Amino acid sequence: MTFFELMRRNAWRKRLRAVLLMFSVGIAFLIYGLTASFVSGSQGAAGASDNLLGVFNKSGRGLPLPLAYLNRISAQSDVAAVAYTTRMRGFIDVEKNVVVVSAVDPRAIADANGEELGLTPELMATLEEGRDRVLVGRALAETQGWSLGQRIGVTSQIMKADGTRNWSFVISGIFEGADASTDTYFMLARYDTINAARARDKDTVDAFVVRPRDGVSSGMLAARIDALFANSAAQTRTQSEKQFLEAFLRQFADVGLIVSLVVSATFVTILMISINTMLFAVRERRFEIGVMKVLGFSSGRIVALILGETLFIFAVGGAGGLILAKLATYLIGPALGLVLGGEVFIKSLAIIVGLGLLTGLLPALNAMRLPIVNALRTR
Repeated sequence: MTFFELMRRNAWRKRLRAVLLMFSVGIAFLIYGLTASFVSGSQGAAGASDNLLGVFNKSGRGLPLPLAYLNRISAQSDVAAVAYTTRMRGFIDVEKNVVVVSAVDPRAIADANGEELGLTPELMATLEEGRDRVLVGRALAETQGWSLGQRIGVTSQIMKADGTRNWSFVISGIFEGADASTDTYFMLARYDTINAARARDKDTVDAFVVRPRDGVSSGMLAARIDALFANSAAQTRTQSEKQFLEAFLRQFADVGLIVSLVVSATFVTILMISINTMLFAVRERRFEIGVMKVLGFSSGRIVALILGETLFIFAVGGAGGLILAKLATYLIGPALGLVLGGEVFIKSLAIIVGLGLLTGLLPALNAMRLPIVNALRTR
């Protein structure tokens, strides 16, 4: 019998106990997988760029900036590309079905943010075919069940010049995003269409999107842009996309802190349960451990045997929990922006190894220090 086979059989000696322990570990990693997926997904800031800058009104993100700022920003030598956007919130059919429409200049947004959003020349060409065309993000299209060529109606907070709030668009394309963590839960419309039809705030934008040239510090460029408009009626606040999303989420709650507290409490609980169970299991095998020492098993091999058992339990339980979390991200769909990517898997693997070794450490040390005479006396 190999050392690994001996370890596996010891772990399965009390099958019900082993299964329950694996089940508990699996639930803990299911919780971790879902919460970490939420943080890493499009609802979080992990997928946001730290290099792409957003220029907003310093007095509040809901206040507009003059479109005329575009020329002064683009004239900066360190700016590689600049685009502008007006965000229009609205709903489809019922008020709780909220969608966001970003009104953009097709060519400008392709130059500034096209790589991150997955905007191909073919997609941008379809957007320019008609003034009522929109590009829909993959996550939004799948959630709403939309398809190419479909006409959709959006009731928005922006009033049109004719006094209505109803906007009608035709879906000309679906953009995928650069990777799974890219936020694609919105649609892109043409700025000239929205600007011409709206009743107020014509020739203004909600934000400028700035891409610095290669090698230029985004922080230094942000300071220079804000200095340009320091004496203007509408002063600016320039932030990276990641800073903006983190600040936006903190308006509601510190998501990262909440997730860390929940996950920490879960893992501490499962750690206490596992250590207690393993201590009990080793106590049951004191005579057997004494016999192993008589047969020549070194203290190091006995420690390795018990650590291997706990690692085996955490590996099976953790893998099961992560598989369930991955399935949940598929079943829930893109609406919540859950992304269980490689980074989460790597962190999970490190946690599994760490908890497995930590759980087995105290029982293993007890077994190592157990005198042979005392162990054989237990029979």
